[in-house]
Amino acid sequence: MNPFCIGVLGNPKGWYVQDLVRASTELAANEGIEIDLRAFAFESLVAQTRDRCSVWAKPMDSETEQSKASAQDLGALHTLIVRTMPLGSLEQIVFRMNALHLAEHSGAHIVNSPRCLEICIDKWLTIQKTRAAGLLTPATVCCQSREEALEAWHALGEDCVVKPIFGGEGRGIVRVCDRDMAWRVFSTLEQLRCAIYIQEFIPCGGCDLRLLVMDDELYCVRRSGGSNWKANVSQGGIAEPIEPTFEQAEMAFRAAKIVGGWIVGVDLIESQDGRNMLIEVNAVPGWRATGKALAIDLAKNLLRKLTA
Repeated sequence: MNPFCIGVLGNPKGWYVQDLVRASTELAANEGIEIDLRAFAFESLVAQTRDRCSVWAKPMDSETEQSKASAQDLGALHTLIVRTMPLGSLEQIVFRMNALHLAEHSGAHIVNSPRCLEICIDKWLTIQKTRAAGLLTPATVCCQSREEALEAWHALGEDCVVKPIFGGEGRGIVRVCDRDMAWRVFSTLEQLRCAIYIQEFIPCGGCDLRLLVMDDELYCVRRSGGSNWKANVSQGGIAEPIEPTFEQAEMAFRAAKIVGGWIVGVDLIESQDGRNMLIEVNAVPGWRATGKALAIDLAKNLLRKLTA
């Protein structure tokens, strides 16, 4: 039996690619599941229409981060796991997403699909789609000028969270509850030609829930930021295992279905008046903190599912 050829779009020296390499090696040794795992960089994607429309990339060596083999037709892979989306120009980002769409059309099973990535990378689009489908979310405004942003800040109670519309791990998020700070933050964002994403602040005791949906399975932890209102583990938060309620689990699976995700991280908060509210959905979710808190080898579970 030929090994399963699985590609990973990500940094070959990064923790997640290395964790998948470790898991694939252990699965081969202990369970007889042979996996040919290859790492690719987004910068190496090449689309062509010479004989047919296809997308190629050269596998990267984990030691040298240089191409170690001839280019691989991504449409011929068993599965392509997207583990990152590096910064780039507008043209580069559009090309990369179009290349993923083409690879999917050529037969690649992409986790997550290009459309899921497009939705979840855009916080506003995620909130709009999940809210339209009936999930409870904080009141949110997305605009482009300081005047509109100040008007939204007043309407949302003058205590709001301002986030980059693209971004993750809690980076660049600020709580704005002062008039002068609001003026300065919104002025700066307008000058930088940013979309201004404003969300009402929901008191939740500095905690949130990360529900990791993996196909038909669900893993849940509560993240606590302690004295920091941000609960992200990357920002110093602590993850602890918790059994989600039926409503929370249902919200997670519904959110995954709405965005078309096979493996997604769904972030919920429990408001002080007992409501469960969806904050965002991550289409490139980390599992390091969740796996450690639950004492589960999630990389192995992921690969088992993809090769079943």
